[in-house]
Amino acid sequence: DTHQHGGAQERGKRGGTENMAQIVGLGKAIELATADVEGHAKKLAHMRDRLIDGILAIPHTVLNGTALRDAAHRLPGTVNVCVEGIEGESLLLRLDLAGICASSGSACTSGSLEPSHVLLAIGRPAEIAHGSLRLSLSETNTEEDVDYILEKLPGIIATLRDMSPVWEDLETGRLAHRI
Repeated sequence: DTHQHGGAQERGKRGGTENMAQIVGLGKAIELATADVEGHAKKLAHMRDRLIDGILAIPHTVLNGTALRDAAHRLPGTVNVCVEGIEGESLLLRLDLAGICASSGSACTSGSLEPSHVLLAIGRPAEIAHGSLRLSLSETNTEEDVDYILEKLPGIIATLRDMSPVWEDLETGRLAHRI
């Protein structure tokens, strides 16, 4: 007794005919995606490291995850940092207005206003985890994209910090800097 309706392909186990065009298309997509994995990873790691260096030049920012940058310890196309004194959501809005796509928190908390449980688990205080920024790169990104981010990000952070009463408390010593 069969639970599927249709033809009697494979001795009645399934109905329908294989979609050969999609099978061939999937094979070609896999071929293209894996054509130069090492080359893409090297390009991404270089851009990632430039982003990390530029972002960490901004005072009171910290890299999330291991400080090592080799392939065994960090994904080549992902940067995750925390910026003290601002909210990640405000940062994302300003970046979006500048044409920069980004996220706040970790990938597994995307869309949540709660601080990332991953960032909390690695020891980031909740108020620091709220100021997280995640940038993802792909093989279609260019060095000019990295230059643009590094041109815009410091000013955006400075503007948000200037509006923040928490930042004023940090800068005047009423609160201690955490990073």
